Amino acid sequence: MAEAVVRLFNGGLAIQPPLSLYIHLPWCVKKCPYCDFNSHGILPFPASGRGGGGEGSLPEAAYIDALLLDLEQALPDIWGRRIHTVFFGGGTPSLFSADGIDRVLTGVRTLTQLMPGAEITLEANPGTVEIAKFKGFREAGVTRVSLGIQSFNPRHLQALGRIHDDVEARRAAELAATHFDTFNLDLMYALPGQTLAEALADLSTALEFRPPHLSAYHLTLEPNTPFGHSAPPNLPDDDLAADMQLAIESRLGEAGMQHYETSAYAQPGHACRHNLNYWQFGDYLGIGAGAHGKLSFHDRIVRQMRVKHPQQYMDAVKAGTHVADTRILTRDDLPFEFMMNALRLNDGVPAALFEERTGLPLIVCNAALEQARARGLLETDPTRLKPTLHGQRFLNDLLELFLSA
Repeated sequence: MAEAVVRLFNGGLAIQPPLSLYIHLPWCVKKCPYCDFNSHGILPFPASGRGGGGEGSLPEAAYIDALLLDLEQALPDIWGRRIHTVFFGGGTPSLFSADGIDRVLTGVRTLTQLMPGAEITLEANPGTVEIAKFKGFREAGVTRVSLGIQSFNPRHLQALGRIHDDVEARRAAELAATHFDTFNLDLMYALPGQTLAEALADLSTALEFRPPHLSAYHLTLEPNTPFGHSAPPNLPDDDLAADMQLAIESRLGEAGMQHYETSAYAQPGHACRHNLNYWQFGDYLGIGAGAHGKLSFHDRIVRQMRVKHPQQYMDAVKAGTHVADTRILTRDDLPFEFMMNALRLNDGVPAALFEERTGLPLIVCNAALEQARARGLLETDPTRLKPTLHGQRFLNDLLELFLSA
């Protein structure tokens, strides 16, 4: 078996890529109808806690016990490696108390080699934030928050099933700007009944808070979600949605924000380092219910997934059976896996990074690269793997070429 694994690579990986840590906190006040993430509502929710907490409704202490045990059991896989970034995703991580986040980060610092100055991001919902929590998150070591605003329009927030209103959205953005040097605002467009003017109004409101980073996502009707089963009425058609995308790109460019990834824009120096590591085919250890991870060794690259249900995950960690799936990427998997990430970056990556991160020579992709360049989807510079503007617009068409590379 070991010999078979080694043969997947062209001599193996000379160096391991940068390592990040992803921590999944799976609870929300309630699950949004468009969300296909591994998240679980905690209703009934105390009415008095709508704007800031609900910790009492969570098995916070027991779940953190499981997270730290999960991390401890994973140490042999990352032994000696430094962690460059940490990301608390969900779910709604801001439902956890500041003391709970502090306890997790203390455990991370104790068990691993967390780099000084590491980027530490926490996702927050405007319906769960308050001043004391933001200050506490910052004091715990969080350096960056990502706010799921989605819209500042109360009609659209209601259509999306969000628990916050426009006043809470504005207040949350103000708090993020007050307590953090860098933060992200998430917006959605192509919402039910949304006009082009309304999409740009959301953007203008967001820019009032001078966010160093902004994400703009097209509302997607994911399978196995309420919206996927029954689409909301009055969705913008494809032409209007495309107009919204182009107008958003133009307005953010005028505001000095660089469109560096498919849905992400940032002021210079504020691109999300954690996500950049994903797109550059770096490594990440994922802990928590349903968390995914990718780890590189000299002779193999492995993808993992933890048990999805929170209570089952907590029980499985105690038994050492919490890794639900482990898959070794084959030689045939790697070209698509690499390109699926790297070509999301509008500036692409150096061509040499392919061999550095996969252990394969770039020549294995020659046929796909030639087709992509001939179709105007990829720049012709042989030293860089960079999508053209046409390639950015038709990214799925570009990536399909590497499925059989």
